[in-house]
Amino acid sequence: MRHRPKPHARPGATPAHAGQWLYGLHPVTLALRNPKRQITRLLWAGDGELAEDLATAAFDKKIRIDRVDKKHIESEVGAHALHQNIAAQVRPLPDMAIEDVIAMADGMERATVVILDQVTDPHNVGAIMRSAAAFGALAVIVQDKNSPPVTGTLAKAASGAVDLIPLIRATNLTRAMEQLKAENFWCLGLDASGAKALDNCGLTGGKVALIMGSEGDGMRRLVAEHCDLLVRLPINRMIDSLNVSNAAAIALYELNRNHGS
Repeated sequence: MRHRPKPHARPGATPAHAGQWLYGLHPVTLALRNPKRQITRLLWAGDGELAEDLATAAFDKKIRIDRVDKKHIESEVGAHALHQNIAAQVRPLPDMAIEDVIAMADGMERATVVILDQVTDPHNVGAIMRSAAAFGALAVIVQDKNSPPVTGTLAKAASGAVDLIPLIRATNLTRAMEQLKAENFWCLGLDASGAKALDNCGLTGGKVALIMGSEGDGMRRLVAEHCDLLVRLPINRMIDSLNVSNAAAIALYELNRNHGS
């Protein structure tokens, strides 16, 4: 008979080397379910016991559940964090590279990856990861130098997608694009100046890398020049652009719809 782990008393101070914090029900749940994720601590400040499935997942991973008050969680993750009474201290996931994405796509007729150029807001990166996971993308690729780390803020915005889809950091985005092109990926740059609308660009399948730039400056010149095609969303011309995470969700939906046609 399997026994639920009992919550322990309030723990002491957290060692600085113990890892980063994820908080909120969805991020913590998916972290617990991810076999690749190492969790060092689990804090629970709810009124009742932790949900059966989460307690079982913690038991299976040999993670002690520490019963704490809300102020203790806030001291770890921030006073304004929407932690929903739960937080987990985790180790970073294993690093992945462009070669890993290429291996994942090997043998697939249709595949999508997202490349973000200079998108620095963790809320936007997290929201894009959530959409990418929802629409079946293989990975989100960012430049290592100018992209936010995977913090609790990013993971909360991703609603747990950081444990569903890899975030790959590339030293050079144009080189990453060339590697993908060599493996039969089309590089589509989403830009308001695109000559064709995404829903009318003639792409109805295959492997696609969707490249998106920052809201202010868009894609850098070299990144745009390495795209096979620049496309735009068919939005009202009275509106210059959409938030990058909203634009990503629409574009991924359109690519997913075409892939399914």
